[in-house]
Amino acid sequence: MREIVLDTETTGLEPVEGHRVVEIGAVELYNHMPTGRTYHQYINPKRPMPEEAFAVHGLGDDFLRDKPLFAEIGAQFLEFVGDARLVIHNASFDMKFLNAELEWCSLVPLPMNRAIDTLAMARKKYPGAPASLDALCRRFGIDNTARTLHGALLDSEILAEVYLELIGGRQPDFALSADPRAGAGGSGGTGDANWRAGPRPRPLAPRLTEAERAAHEAFVAGMGDRAMWNR
Repeated sequence: MREIVLDTETTGLEPVEGHRVVEIGAVELYNHMPTGRTYHQYINPKRPMPEEAFAVHGLGDDFLRDKPLFAEIGAQFLEFVGDARLVIHNASFDMKFLNAELEWCSLVPLPMNRAIDTLAMARKKYPGAPASLDALCRRFGIDNTARTLHGALLDSEILAEVYLELIGGRQPDFALSADPRAGAGGSGGTGDANWRAGPRPRPLAPRLTEAERAAHEAFVAGMGDRAMWNR
């Protein structure tokens, strides 16, 4: 199962007010394990950066001026995402911005039912407790000291760890469900999704003692000829 843990930074709170996406960061998971594949892109919003937004992520007009427009990277972003489920903290916020940008450049929007909202997951699992990304890092002992400002790629990497804790641990399947695309260097060894264990070269030695074998034979003999396995 492929999942994309995703975060965005924007110029404000509402695309209907003309605010735009300025950064996308994403981390790929396969069977709840990071694959090492990421997506990261800064984007020119074609508008001035409000002071309030700059205080959050530190992405200013001078830095973003030479970055590509969303229309230039939208198709590449969709190709990376593919048909994976999207893991997002406060998913409705990021999804409304991404879909506004996609629609503005005549690309297919992302269905909301593909999004898994870790904010909603945390509030359901720990009702009444703080559910911000920083609060969840403190709860799970995840190091977020590098997070002095919001950054889409760093936040998606941290969110991937938080998500795996929310679903039951950083290795919920004990790394047994390896990525079949990983090749010989991956935890799956051969990288063949159809691989199955073969027979042992030598059978295991029996652990049954002679006394136990004799007792079993006597027990079976006492059942007579009408026993089920004699029919």
